[in-house]
Amino acid sequence: MRSFPFIERGQAVVLLRVAVSLFMMAHGLMRLYLGTVGGFGEFLNSKGFMIGGMLAWTITIFEIAAGAMMAFGLFVKWIAAVFITELITGIFLVHLPNGWFVVGATQGGMEYSTLLIIALIVTAAHHSGN
Repeated sequence: MRSFPFIERGQAVVLLRVAVSLFMMAHGLMRLYLGTVGGFGEFLNSKGFMIGGMLAWTITIFEIAAGAMMAFGLFVKWIAAVFITELITGIFLVHLPNGWFVVGATQGGMEYSTLLIIALIVTAAHHSGN
């Protein structure tokens, strides 16, 4: 049964899973490419995390490796749970004080993170595997 003129429901969920995986991978890849993992660690230290540098590298590597695994349908529910935790933490540490909108009426808000969380919930809920 087609849920849209050119894509079946199952294919739509796969598309969402791959897309959200790539979005999460992009965070880690850009941090590596721009050389900002250290700065991310310093930011985490400034927020009270005692091992900010190690945590920044762990998050960066997780985003890349787990994002790739999730794109291929591996450990989807577990990876989604960690990504959701990461995004909720980011909302409280960064985005909540900036309001809702990422751009527009306000800047840097929690709108994008909230959308990613919803996409991860839908992806995990529809994944029949591990």
